[in-house]
Amino acid sequence: MTGSDHDAADPPKRRRAPTLSLKGRALKYLAAREHSRVELRRKLGPHAESAEEVERILDELESARLLSAQRFAESMVHRRGARYGAARVQAELAQHQLPAEVAREAVQALRETEFERAFALWSRRFGEPPVDATERARQSRFLMARGFSGDVIRRVLRGETPEPLPEG
Repeated sequence: MTGSDHDAADPPKRRRAPTLSLKGRALKYLAAREHSRVELRRKLGPHAESAEEVERILDELESARLLSAQRFAESMVHRRGARYGAARVQAELAQHQLPAEVAREAVQALRETEFERAFALWSRRFGEPPVDATERARQSRFLMARGFSGDVIRRVLRGETPEPLPEG
């Protein structure tokens, strides 16, 4: 067997994709969506040589304004707000250990529109007020599981409707 015959029988060697630097990996995550510092730390940890290296990268990203608790909170409110109540979103924000003021501002904006959002979600799912106690409990559980307040749930199930927005 000649050298050329041997080469033809061997499958071609696959070229490995270059491995990303830690900062490159962080930027890739941030390009897809906003992340919290806690979330990025968790994702980068397995790829770092040390926890200090991860913290240094996170500090660099924050100082370059590529990593922002404020933007993350706004993104979370935007992504989750239509489907969940303020309590649920507040609990999710708490898991990300955001500064208290940032989380408070984000949740306050949700509280102001909670009834309208709960009503819209309820309308899409049910559309009609409950006819008996069993159905009332089912509809109530649906809204409670999504983090809407008891007062808002009672208003929705009583048949209240949101005020129309003023014509501007």
